[in-house]
Amino acid sequence: MDHKFTEQIRLWLETPEAERDYSTGALYLLKLSGNQILYKNIVAALDKRHDVIEYQLQKYYNFRVQALTHAQVQEMEKQVEQIVAEHIPLAAVADESPAKGKRADHDSLPDEIKAKYVENLSLLQRMRELHLRLRSLSLENATCPDSERYPFLKELISLDKKLHSNWEAYDHFVADPKPTPSRKRSAVSKTKNK
Repeated sequence: MDHKFTEQIRLWLETPEAERDYSTGALYLLKLSGNQILYKNIVAALDKRHDVIEYQLQKYYNFRVQALTHAQVQEMEKQVEQIVAEHIPLAAVADESPAKGKRADHDSLPDEIKAKYVENLSLLQRMRELHLRLRSLSLENATCPDSERYPFLKELISLDKKLHSNWEAYDHFVADPKPTPSRKRSAVSKTKNK
């Protein structure tokens, strides 16, 4: 599907009626339907066929957006499956053993870095809850299953990014190195020699 063309249709539909170029709308409709007869009939009485162009373009646009959203949700579901495989088992382990992944020098770290470790434990717990909600969703009676799943998938992916960001900061934090005595002497000796 041509997403740029879908965007062009959206922009045309969002243009106020007085400013719309209905001949362009008719061409969009021809491209979408391939129906030459419909196109010729619309162009022959363009001023009287505005509602037909609007209705048909809106119909095609809704279908294209729905297909796009479905593809996005399917892609997000693949991402979430990978996230779940990596992290959800860790959430259960983290509940049982809170020292898992903790640095040996954890107590000497600044409070904001220690907070990232603690925050990750709650992020893992929230991710586990979201995963359980996703699994328990009944999509049989849902009018639009993708819209039911989307918010949970989006939040899970967002939490995973935050989790990785926190671990990156926590694991790679390096305290400021303290100056060694040899550096101090060399600096002092330089000032004495001047």
